[in-house]
Amino acid sequence: MASAIASRVSSVGVVARRELASSLTSKVPVASLAVVARKACLGTTQLLSSTSWLASCAGLKPAAKLATSSLSRSGVTQVMATISVGDKLPEANLSYFDTEGNVQSVSVSELTRGKKVVLFAVPGAFTPTCSSKHLPGFVANAEELRKAGVDTLACVSVNDAFVMQAWAKSVGAGDKVLMLSDGLAKFTQALGTTVDLTDKVEGLGIRSRRYSMLVDDGVVKVLNLEEGGAFTSSSAEEILSSLQKANA
Repeated sequence: MASAIASRVSSVGVVARRELASSLTSKVPVASLAVVARKACLGTTQLLSSTSWLASCAGLKPAAKLATSSLSRSGVTQVMATISVGDKLPEANLSYFDTEGNVQSVSVSELTRGKKVVLFAVPGAFTPTCSSKHLPGFVANAEELRKAGVDTLACVSVNDAFVMQAWAKSVGAGDKVLMLSDGLAKFTQALGTTVDLTDKVEGLGIRSRRYSMLVDDGVVKVLNLEEGGAFTSSSAEEILSSLQKANA
């Protein structure tokens, strides 16, 4: 790889000098050395990231976008989270079924305005850890969370509203947890918490990393973000403990 890059960089230097010399004699300014180098390498002034540009110069396929992705220990490429404590939640629309069986849509701002909301996300409805531990934990602790000052308890997943409704019924969520569908992953993408599971045989595709957060009037106050689908810090007990300490 090193020799390939060195050879291409040498070629780029030759062509770049020719471009610059031409610019001096014609008195036409060159936009930037970077553009000249990219033109020399690619034959175009199309802007590329430095990583993909260097790989292209070496005749290699660009690696994953390092600025926005990381590789987990399991080998799954994950988008790095952009949301953090102190941030305001991005706007998006989420859907759910109301108690009368009608599908509704709610914006994030409507959901959180003037309220304390515990929002937790799962990689997928009906998946093992989500169904046996994560969602049931919040159902079991819903009353305690409300005693601690939570106005709304909501679960988000990149599933359609019908799946979320069926899942809620299967675990007996009732009216304890609002089951929100982020079917097109727009909210998840805006948060920067997507995880690419397209290589999984289950056919999961793009989903959400597991997390729980306490949101006060739209602003994140507590964030427990997991690596991919891991379940170590985003439980109902963890968020309840944070609330109880804050209220002590």
